[in-house]
Order: sequence, then C-alpha cells, then structure tokens
Amino acid sequence: MKALLKKTNKYGDMELVEIEEPITKDDQIKIKVAFSGICGSDIHSYKGEYNNLRPPVVLGHEFSGIVVQVGKGVKGISIGDKVTSETTFYICEDCDYCINRDYNLCSNRKGLGTQVNGSFAEYVVARKESVHILPDNVDLLSASITEPLACAAHAVLEKTNVELGDIVLVCGPGPIGLLTSQIVKARGGYVILSGLTNDEERLKVADELGIDRTVNIEKEDLGSIVRSLTNGYGADKIFECSGSVKALDTGISLIRKKGEIIQVGIFTKPYNEIGLEEIIQKEICYSGCRSQKPSSWELALYLMQTGKVNTKAIISNVYDLDDWKEAFEKVINGEGLKVVLKP
Repeated sequence: MKALLKKTNKYGDMELVEIEEPITKDDQIKIKVAFSGICGSDIHSYKGEYNNLRPPVVLGHEFSGIVVQVGKGVKGISIGDKVTSETTFYICEDCDYCINRDYNLCSNRKGLGTQVNGSFAEYVVARKESVHILPDNVDLLSASITEPLACAAHAVLEKTNVELGDIVLVCGPGPIGLLTSQIVKARGGYVILSGLTNDEERLKVADELGIDRTVNIEKEDLGSIVRSLTNGYGADKIFECSGSVKALDTGISLIRKKGEIIQVGIFTKPYNEIGLEEIIQKEICYSGCRSQKPSSWELALYLMQTGKVNTKAIISNVYDLDDWKEAFEKVINGEGLKVVLKP
C-alpha cells in the first residue's frame, strides 16, 4: 500500500513509499482511510522538531475511514462501519492515569502517527477501544478532524467550565482556535478571537461561523476591546491556541483577577519568559491542556452530531496523498486553514 513515511528525525527525509498492508491482531481493527488531516505536530515531525517521534514511522493521526477487517476479539464494530479513531494505540493500563482513563498522560503511551504507523496511508490499524462509529449524520470528511475537535472539547469542557455570559478570549484563529471558539459559543460564552494580518482569511471564516468578535491585533487594540466588553475587569477565561509566548503574555495582562488561562498551543521552545508576577497578583489559574482522552471523543462526536460545531467549515483544501508535498508546503507557508490528505 502507499504510505507517507518519515524515515529519520532529519529535516524533511519523508517519502511516499510502498509498504506491506498492516496485519490486524485479535483486539484490533483495520480501517481503509478516507481522509486524514495534517496537524501542526505533523509539520514539527517533518521538520525534525518533535521529540516524541520514533521513525521510521508513517505520520498522520487525524482521520476517518471505513472498517475493512476486525479482529476475533472485537465486538460492536463491523466491516463497512464508518469510523474515526483516537490516537492512542498502546497504554500500560496500570498507572494512575490509565486507571482514571487519562490516557493522554500515560508515560508509556504510544500514539498513531508518532510511535506507531499512522493514517497517511491507504490503511491503518487501531485498537478496538479507540475506534468510534460515526453518527449517521456525520460524513467522513467532517469526521476526519474529530481529533482536533476532541482536543478543543478537552480544553473547553473538561479543563474548565465555560458558563453562560462568560467573556472568553481565544488567541489564534487556526483550526484549534476556531473549534474552541465554536464550543465556547455553544456553551453560551461571548467569544473574542484574535489573530494577525496573515490570519485575515481565517478571521473571515470565524465571522461566517458567527464568532462574536474577531480582532486583527495589528490593526486594532485588543486590550481596549477586551476592557470595553468587560467593564474594565478583563476576560473571564482565555484559551491560548496559537503557541505564541507573546500571545500568552498579552493574555495574562487581559485576564480578570481570579480568571482562568488554558494553554492549548505548544511553544516552539520548552522554556520561555512570561509574566509570572501578574499570575500571582491576580490569582490567575493557569492550566495546561494536553491532547485529549476518551471522554473528549464522546463530546466531540456529540458536538458534530447535534450541529453545535461545524468541522467541515474549517477544511480549506483536500489533496491526494500523491500530492503530499504541495499539501505540506501549504501548511508550512501558513496558507489555507485545515489541509486534508485523501489516500
């Protein structure tokens, strides 16, 4: 089968190759991949910047597809089912995090597309516990980005509690920022979504999705806007989805006292200077949000099924797997929004 293989940790060194189709064990499911989204972590892997990568490995972990084979120990899922899958392929099952189903925190976890062959291929194998049958009204293209929606659901619905009337600042109008904004809206929050001039097309998508206030911070004063909408108090909650230290620092200055900041974006460096003084003086709750867990997927599928979140609206381009170089270049250059590969 065709597969996009990251051969080493060197920059680039990725190739579309022919490899053997994966073999399904008793507790596994073989899926014919329909669509697979390109994630920011795939770009970091391509550049050799992702420490968790274990090459040689087929990249890709955001996907949907059709079941073509089930192991003997699999029940409740049949050949022909339209599905998506969590990224978790292996966990230890013994640690405190596994016992509490916080699989994203298991130190021995292995994930699809990082330590185990992923979905930039014609077929992928997933463990039975990770596979979810799609609701009847959710199509395969929309479902291909269930994983980033699950990440956003984990941030908004599990790491904090957005309440009706909350004024929420979301930093970064990328796919995660747009999905996060939609969930906050579904919870009854008022969303201010900030971006840069090169994000204007993404901000337009946000406007079309009904996001309350979009701000190009290179043309408007974000601080004045936040203060005017909050009687000077500052935002109730902030979701930092850009991975920008400057955006985080701005957020710290614009959060109200006793407010919450949820860090979703990943910084390019492990150590960064931020305004710790304000975190102390304003009694800010600053939390990290890593990936997603099984309950996040149930929430994500519910949000799509009920129409509370439109995932297809943020998909800007679909490329054949043969054209992966063009697709990756588009993401690297910051063009489009969510780019999807079609094996």
